[in-house]
Amino acid sequence: MVKPRYSRLPTRKSSSLTMVLTMLVMFTFVILTLLALGFLSIPNSSGGNLPKANDLSSIVRTTVGRSEEDEGKREQWVELLSWEPRSFIYHNFLTKEECEYLVTMAKPHMQKSTVVDSETGKSKDSRVRTSYGTFLARGRDKVIRKIEKRIADFTFLPVEHGEGLQVLHYEVGQKYEPHYDYFLDEFSTRNGGQRIATILMYLTDVEEGGETVFPAAKGNFSSVPWWNELSECGKGGLSVKPKMGDALLFWSMKPDATLDTSSLHGGCPLIKGNKWSATKWIRVNEYKV
Repeated sequence: MVKPRYSRLPTRKSSSLTMVLTMLVMFTFVILTLLALGFLSIPNSSGGNLPKANDLSSIVRTTVGRSEEDEGKREQWVELLSWEPRSFIYHNFLTKEECEYLVTMAKPHMQKSTVVDSETGKSKDSRVRTSYGTFLARGRDKVIRKIEKRIADFTFLPVEHGEGLQVLHYEVGQKYEPHYDYFLDEFSTRNGGQRIATILMYLTDVEEGGETVFPAAKGNFSSVPWWNELSECGKGGLSVKPKMGDALLFWSMKPDATLDTSSLHGGCPLIKGNKWSATKWIRVNEYKV
């Protein structure tokens, strides 16, 4: 008996449809890949108004009125300051009460500030730093724990990676020459590893001078809204004028874990007024108290 023969070849219609679908899938995959890698971008109707890298003219400075009724409810917002170094300003990070509390806690224990010896990893006196300071231990009390939790939320780095709070006081004429917060010696990195980020909180307003300056930063420095309010030292780089409650976050390491030389920074001489600040250094790993 002769068996019927069936063709093993698919119909042309089915073959064409499969090919078209395959090509669409491949095309979609290629487009998504290029978008993810940044080779393509989606057009934006306001594309001509987008700020360029290192263009500081886009920084918005908002003055929030202070009164006794809303002192603890001032507007809070985070502002990008620079990409080189990576730095951000968190406006009204601390309340007035928190600022005054840290100053009150630190005052009885202030001593002449020191710097780290790069050969021994120990503290030593230096002419490059002429302020007074003291440390408040991590987790010391409820107020400090609350602030440290807020820092962890802001930086996305665990509380356990932070050193104690260092409270500093600058009198007229005192300064801190430009320096790096990261270490170049093996002694200082044994506990917690390298310093990855610094958050500097301003506890008082400053009338004149006392800016935090980044002399190696990239950007059109004269475009910042507060340029005309800066001292001559402050105009030597990208500068932040102290304002009570504001917090400056900058990174000493790049995303690829290399040290960021553009994070060079210093405290300009105080010309007029009173300057108090609190610094939190954060390590790559857990810092054991």
